[in-house]
Amino acid sequence: MIAHFLAVRGAPPDVRTAAAHALLRRQSTVLTAAVSAVTARTAVALADDGRAPVHGLPREQFWYARTGAVRLWLIRATGHLTRRSVVFQNAWRVALGLALARLVAGSLDLPHGFWVLLAVLTLGRTTAVATWSVVRSAAVGTLLGALAAGLLVVGAGGTAEVYEYLLVPMMLVAFTVGPMEGPAWAQGLFTLVVATAFAQLAPVSWRLAEARLLDVLTGSAIGLLCGLLAWPAGARAEVRHSVAVLLRSTAPLIGATAVAATTGPGPAAPGERGHDLRGTAGQGAEEKTAEPHGHARTAAPGGEAGRELADEALRLTRHRLRIAEGAYAQYRTEPSPRTDADGPDWLAALNYGARVLVGAFWLPRTREGSRLPPAARDWVRRACAEVEAAARQVADFPPHALMIRLTPLPPDVAAAVPPRALPSLIDVEVWLTALAADLRTATGHHQADAPPSHRPAVGPAGH
Repeated sequence: MIAHFLAVRGAPPDVRTAAAHALLRRQSTVLTAAVSAVTARTAVALADDGRAPVHGLPREQFWYARTGAVRLWLIRATGHLTRRSVVFQNAWRVALGLALARLVAGSLDLPHGFWVLLAVLTLGRTTAVATWSVVRSAAVGTLLGALAAGLLVVGAGGTAEVYEYLLVPMMLVAFTVGPMEGPAWAQGLFTLVVATAFAQLAPVSWRLAEARLLDVLTGSAIGLLCGLLAWPAGARAEVRHSVAVLLRSTAPLIGATAVAATTGPGPAAPGERGHDLRGTAGQGAEEKTAEPHGHARTAAPGGEAGRELADEALRLTRHRLRIAEGAYAQYRTEPSPRTDADGPDWLAALNYGARVLVGAFWLPRTREGSRLPPAARDWVRRACAEVEAAARQVADFPPHALMIRLTPLPPDVAAAVPPRALPSLIDVEVWLTALAADLRTATGHHQADAPPSHRPAVGPAGH
């Protein structure tokens, strides 16, 4: 359907009139919505079946669909080997906590020292404030659970049958109620389960509950210390940094994509084989699913040097979007102060990054055969420079609203464009206008957005 739509759009006798220009804008918006729908469908299919076929989409967009599991794990691991990755930060925090817990438990010869390590694993959170809240609740719950376990041991004594009858229903209650009611209930009920289970293995006294309480408090203190030492603010600072880096890294890719989408016929750029939307290009050519390091090439003019620059821009944008998405996902799970509601719109910034990638995948494949006249090429360069400058401004997170307005495509410039090339130019115009709208929203200051026809929807980037 998309291929047929591309073949018939721009069919009016004179596509250079003002009415036809508005029609092409609407068609470009419809095309973007259709691309989003197809992308979402493919993403869902791949999530359900990792080897589902990818139909009607650039293979670079879903490069991981035909990549082996081992290579994907390597790409994921190497991609997060940076201190700016929240995954790396969490792994470092947990490793530090477990190492310190093992050292303390071994040095103090604590009974059942593995409970110290278990407390570090279960009570540690990504921020110091959240860790303190959980530790405080867990300490109260463990204390009450230890008192109840001590009373149970004193009351039942060495009667093993009592513990046998209580173990199963107590485990059922602990593992059902505990996760739903929070750390206080979870730690208190688990303390009862531990006392009931250990009493069947060997004679116990109330000191078992004392050892449990001591171990949990020790593990809680270690987890809190690690939370204070290693990234105590969680993802709040990282989402700000990663989004700023993402915004700045998109500038080269925007220019390369716009130029590639408005360049006339020439040698096929890397990554353009096999999935031409009209079904005419790349027939019989071998399709590549992924380049080394998990990225594919995008179209770019200017010879091999230009292609390499575009490839690097695409790789960096995809990588930095992945890092920013990880930081944002963790940020949404953490308690945030009310002042954050008046700050930047991180989701809009991520949507901007995804839209840049989708444009890099699709726009070079919708180009027509004619080259643009000099005036139109000048407008493309000027509009791209305006979006790039706006992205750099937003990356600094100014306290005031930014007036991000693109220079509209002049009617006389559009009238001079060959009919076959005008749809591609309109695609670039709609894409750049949508990017500007995302940047306005990302500032967190409510401004009047562009008309709906200038803000097409965007689907998953497939990165």
